[in-house]
Amino acid sequence: MAAKKRDEEEHTTVAVPESAEIGELIGRLSGDDDMDRETRGRLLGRLARLLGHSARRAGAAGYARGRLLADLMIAAAPHIPIRDLETLRRHHHDLTGEDLADSVVRVATNGTTAVGAAGGALAAVEFAAPPLLLTAPAQLAAESLVVAAIEVKMIAELHEVYGVRVEGSGTARGAAFLTSWAKRRGINPLETGSFTNALGSAAKIALRKRLLRTMGRSLSTMGPFLTGAAAGAALNRGATKRLSEEIRKDLRGTTPSPLPGEPPHLPPG
Repeated sequence: MAAKKRDEEEHTTVAVPESAEIGELIGRLSGDDDMDRETRGRLLGRLARLLGHSARRAGAAGYARGRLLADLMIAAAPHIPIRDLETLRRHHHDLTGEDLADSVVRVATNGTTAVGAAGGALAAVEFAAPPLLLTAPAQLAAESLVVAAIEVKMIAELHEVYGVRVEGSGTARGAAFLTSWAKRRGINPLETGSFTNALGSAAKIALRKRLLRTMGRSLSTMGPFLTGAAAGAALNRGATKRLSEEIRKDLRGTTPSPLPGEPPHLPPG
C-alpha cells in the first residue's frame, strides 16, 4: 500500500497558480540580455517569493522528492528563449562550428556564474536581516531553476550548432531538452523515443533528482556576507562547463562533418 501511494505521488502533477509568472521570470533570467546584478537580484527575489507562495499552497508533499521543482521546470521550459542556428551566428559574430559552440558555452557559463553571484549577494542581505532567513529554501529553489534553465538553453543551442534539429511545439522541444539536461546526454535522432511530446515517468524522476542535486549545490550561496557569492559563482561556472563537455562529446558522435555553416573539408594535396 505504501509503495503504491509513493508511486502515485511520483507521477502526480502539483498545480501551482503562479506557474505562468514563474515561467516568464525563469525565461527572462535565462536569456542572454545584459542584466546588471541589481536587476538580476531583484528578479531572483521576486521568483523566490513566488516559489515560497507556491510551496505553501502545494503543502509539504509538493516539495517531496523535488516534485514541485520538476513541475515548475516543465511549465517554464516553453518560456526558455532558444535561438536557431542563423540567429546564433548573427548574435555570435558569424562564428561557425566548434568556435560557435565555444561561444554558446561561454555565454551560458557567464550566465550561471552571474546567477550564483546574485544568489550569494541576496543571501548576504538575508544574513543581515535574520527574519528573512525563512525565505532561504525558496531562494535556493529560485537559483536552481534559473541555473537549470540557462543550461537547458545552452544544450538546445548546442544541438542547433551541431545540426541536431528538434522540431515540434514548444512543449515537445522543452521535454526533449529537459530530458537531455536531466540525463546529461545529447539527443541522438536515430534512437527511438529521442523526441517525445512529454516527459515519461523515468525522465521525470531523473529531472527531479537532477534538480535536487543542483539545489544542493546552491547551498554554497548561503554563506555569510559575500563568501556565498564567490562560492556560488565558481561552482556554477565549473558545473556548466563540465555539462557542456559531456553534451558536446555526445553530439560530435552523431553529427556529420563539417558542421552546419562550415566550409566543406577539402582533400589533402
